Amino acid sequence: LVGEPLAFCLAVIVLWTTLKPAYEHGVRVAPFVMSGYMCLLLLRHFITHSLHALQANSGLLFHRSIKPLHIYLSRAILEFMGATLAFAVVYAILIALRQIGPPQDVLLLYSGWFILAWLCFGLALVMSALSVRYETVERLSNLVTYLLIPISGSFIMAAYVPDEYRGYYLMIPFPHAIEMVRAGIFGEFVKTYYTPIYPIAWGTALVFLGLILLRLVQNNIET
Repeated sequence: LVGEPLAFCLAVIVLWTTLKPAYEHGVRVAPFVMSGYMCLLLLRHFITHSLHALQANSGLLFHRSIKPLHIYLSRAILEFMGATLAFAVVYAILIALRQIGPPQDVLLLYSGWFILAWLCFGLALVMSALSVRYETVERLSNLVTYLLIPISGSFIMAAYVPDEYRGYYLMIPFPHAIEMVRAGIFGEFVKTYYTPIYPIAWGTALVFLGLILLRLVQNNIET
């Protein structure tokens, strides 16, 4: 649960620091990759593991008190805990290597991380509910996660986007949460753009839609 995201993140950090200069846009490459890739892993793990959660635990549905939503919630909590602990371990390693200092705003870092998890849960719930009824959704999940790499803000900051296109870019909710995470880590050393209520609203709408879809497809769930 912890080792997989930890290993992936450390491998990507080593790769980027080997191929790229120590600084890009005034930010060290290692902490920049760490902050973005851990957010991306949280997003991808929420989606991929939620899609298979119901099939892997369908036997639990024989108990009347257990509903499909309980399985999705428990899977999301596990993934969140694993990614959070992996994030903390990688952060501690970078501090020990003097690649990064303590977070400039811990509350902002936590807020961005929790908002991102809320968004991820909403999207995962929608896709999981749809996959119960439409097998194609599960097959397209990898495509969706790959498309999210360039538009989620994991490897690009809003400040890097030209001014005339930044407004369109920030219509995507995920960059707001990741910008908050980076603002909490780097503080005033980097320019960030975010509106907290925007991704919260998107996450709430996705969760609400996912609950409706799950209710509609519950008769298609095999136990």
